[in-house]
Amino acid sequence: MAGRPIEVTPIAHVIGGRAEPTDDYWGGTRAIIRIDDERFTPEATQGLDEFSHLEVVFHFHLTDQTDLHLGARSARDNPDWPAVGIFGHRNMRRINWLGVSRCRLLKVDGLDLHVEDLDAVDGTPVLDIKPWFNEFGPRGEIHQATWPTEMLVDYFAPHRS
Repeated sequence: MAGRPIEVTPIAHVIGGRAEPTDDYWGGTRAIIRIDDERFTPEATQGLDEFSHLEVVFHFHLTDQTDLHLGARSARDNPDWPAVGIFGHRNMRRINWLGVSRCRLLKVDGLDLHVEDLDAVDGTPVLDIKPWFNEFGPRGEIHQATWPTEMLVDYFAPHRS
């Protein structure tokens, strides 16, 4: 089964928000996830307004696909941080170019989901949308390397114009 291609069709697109992907300052960024009205009716979002956060799976459509690093490298090419393998990163250089973001759901307006802190840009194809359930959060003790905390200190800081 490994290596067998699968086909995925976007269910929505990001409207507004940031135009260019950047490393930091996603805090307060607002956008709309516009669900495909040719396939879905507003019934698809029924009950979603009961949730404060969404998990959004999207395609990194603006990424240079020749810039793929399958081996170990330092995040943001910073030599002060250790080289880690592709599965130790959460960046856009993914073999399937998939991103996952947890964002705040501000409002449901039919098939338009108004969100904040979604780190995807205008035009991004959305592959799936799920409400955040606390029960799916991490269980047990959580630990991580120190470099992500250093790297992400400004990730959700307020957007600088």
